[in-house]
Amino acid sequence: MMRIHKSKKILKTLFPVTLLLLITACTPVVQPAISPAVQETLDKIAIQDLMIDYYAQLGTGGKGFSDFFVEDSVLDVDGMVARGREEIENLYSAAAQDLPTAGEGTFSMLLTNLRINVNGDSATGDAIWVGLQAETVRSLPVVIEHGRENAEFVKRNGRWYFKNRIITSDSGLSGIFAETYIPR
Repeated sequence: MMRIHKSKKILKTLFPVTLLLLITACTPVVQPAISPAVQETLDKIAIQDLMIDYYAQLGTGGKGFSDFFVEDSVLDVDGMVARGREEIENLYSAAAQDLPTAGEGTFSMLLTNLRINVNGDSATGDAIWVGLQAETVRSLPVVIEHGRENAEFVKRNGRWYFKNRIITSDSGLSGIFAETYIPR
């Protein structure tokens, strides 16, 4: 008789615990809402990463610059305007064929004074860019170009892209852009 009583007591204890565990396991976890200030900070970081990834390709002969843009983007480089991804890719291909010869060695593009203003799924940004060339690891780098950028960004499916960009050279202007240069 004692044995049956202990078994019933164990079952009475295990049943509610098991039921509670099942309910807990089946209940979806609710993610806490991200505050607008935190979301804005995350968006600014994502846009900074977009710009850094984009600028890291310059001087490498890389392709796929248009992947950073939405389909209906506009890119204005010193007055030469490209509309849409195909024209943007063609602009970069033409510019790569017409690069100034700054010598052998390493080219680096620096991005500085980046300011981004986020407004929901759109944003604006300004930056200064500087192109450096070093012929050898022992030589001092030389500034071969620099300028400014003003951009509009859009967020699509959780990812940021360029929407409209105006790139203006302040020095080192050469190649195909010398023909279309508009001082700003």
